[in-house]
Amino acid sequence: MDWNRERVLVTGATGFIGGNLAARLLREGATVFTIERDRKAMNTLKALGVYEQVTCIPGDIANADLMLRAMNEHEITFVYHLAAQAIVTVANRHPVSTFESNITGTWSVLEAVRQPPTVKGIIVASSDKAYGVQDQLPYTEDGRLLGRFPYDASKVCTDILTQSYHISYGVRMAITRNANTYGPGDMNWSRLIPECIRCAVQGKPFEIRSDGKMQRDYMYVGDAVDGYLLLAESLDNLEVCGKAFNFGT
Repeated sequence: MDWNRERVLVTGATGFIGGNLAARLLREGATVFTIERDRKAMNTLKALGVYEQVTCIPGDIANADLMLRAMNEHEITFVYHLAAQAIVTVANRHPVSTFESNITGTWSVLEAVRQPPTVKGIIVASSDKAYGVQDQLPYTEDGRLLGRFPYDASKVCTDILTQSYHISYGVRMAITRNANTYGPGDMNWSRLIPECIRCAVQGKPFEIRSDGKMQRDYMYVGDAVDGYLLLAESLDNLEVCGKAFNFGT
């Protein structure tokens, strides 16, 4: 794919993975757009020094009319849908706002993608949390989606909605299910690695959040971005289009 020719909408570009993806797309020559609901003093695009290079459209991805207008007026050719309420503790405390962002937001984006003739495809971020509790580890892409807690369940819905639009309407897509991701521009101090680094810099003790026996896969954000670009560039491959892919180490 010649990214110099692409006009790419990255939902969630002010967030951690979306911001790193947007920065990479800019380096590849793409024209990048995003939807910005809440303007913050600092976000990942600003931390990476590329905020002014991205066209920010004010609004909410759950607004279906806005999404369709943005897709048409800006002649979007490719979409990365990463916007989500991604903090598990927030989802447990306030599930409705999480469902609004992660479920309503997803069908709103998909409905806008399927209509304009300019859009070539979409990559949608699900999560490895969609697998829930599995009897057999490590889980594979063929595993059942058993997420039951609010955030996990919202990602199951994201996943299945995306598959539905592929099967029902022929939307060219692929789904990512990421492991825990770390790297530059992560503004969320509730995550393990940013908080660990901040404690080290400030000379404060770091509190382990479990009994220390948990095992999680951690992936550098640059590797995730490589995967996102590779998926988009491979959508002509029948073994890729319409499929979900685990991202991890």
